[in-house]
Amino acid sequence: VVPTPPEGTTAPFAELSADFIGSYPDPATRPEPQLPELAFIGRSNVGKSSLLNALTGRKGLARVSATPGKTQTMNVFQLPEFYLIDLPGYGFAKASKVNRAAYRRLVEGYFTRRETLTGVVWLLDSRHDPSKDDLAFQQLLADSGRPVLAVLTKADKLTRREQAERPAAIAAVLGVPDDQVQLVSAETGLGIADLGESILTAIRGESA
Repeated sequence: VVPTPPEGTTAPFAELSADFIGSYPDPATRPEPQLPELAFIGRSNVGKSSLLNALTGRKGLARVSATPGKTQTMNVFQLPEFYLIDLPGYGFAKASKVNRAAYRRLVEGYFTRRETLTGVVWLLDSRHDPSKDDLAFQQLLADSGRPVLAVLTKADKLTRREQAERPAAIAAVLGVPDDQVQLVSAETGLGIADLGESILTAIRGESA
């Protein structure tokens, strides 16, 4: 089951009529009309689908792949001002070498060629320090030169003390400022409104 925020929690993009418009295997494919794009990426099972559903208030809008690590397409969701791009997860242990190579071609091609890519929401599991796969992927993000916001998922699994401490601890591991890390829970709605505001700020080019 893919959760959405509990009743009474407002999804920041609920009134923006998000629609799934297609899955594309070629990073050169661009949806029309061309709009700014915000990409979501992270390890397999980090909670991307849950987070996208929480942001849009659309239960089942983004679906969990039945075979983690196998999907090699980017799923595109259109809102009035921008697109949310759901990129396949990385770091799935059972993925074949062929699938891993295809994944890297897709992601590197997307990050290097996409003029409309405004920024990247990089999902990390708040319960664990960044893995070797995460740190390797951080280098790919750095090489792309794209603005990145690290979003720590599954915050509902943490104690209140851990919720207060984990963002700074993970920011230190990543070597980034604390304000480039946000804590969220798709289950409880924690941090979802703040993340929505950060996304709209990036898309609209407003100062924070």
